[in-house]
Amino acid sequence: MNTLNIEGWCKTSTDTHSSPMGFIQFHVSEADHLRLEQAEAELKTAETPELMVAADMSTLNLETPQECGPLADCQYRVYLSSTDHRGQFHLVGHRASDGSLVYTNAVMVDQLG
Repeated sequence: MNTLNIEGWCKTSTDTHSSPMGFIQFHVSEADHLRLEQAEAELKTAETPELMVAADMSTLNLETPQECGPLADCQYRVYLSSTDHRGQFHLVGHRASDGSLVYTNAVMVDQLG
């Protein structure tokens, strides 16, 4: 299992800019890692620019900054880098308190291995 500690961002509405909110820590299980690799492979032959992969909340062990609080949902957004076409992902969710979009900086899928 991979433990990641990545800078998190919050966007409170569609007309505002994202604001940094500290680091988000989470685990990517082997099963989620395989799903991320499958999504990367699918994107290389698909017409779609991104895929959403459900995060296994039972193994995610999510820790958010105190100002964020719990998230109502979590998914991985997987896409290909525009420069080298390698798969990248970031964790995306919505803050339980107000539904604001919360996400992390991106990580390369192949860095998990």
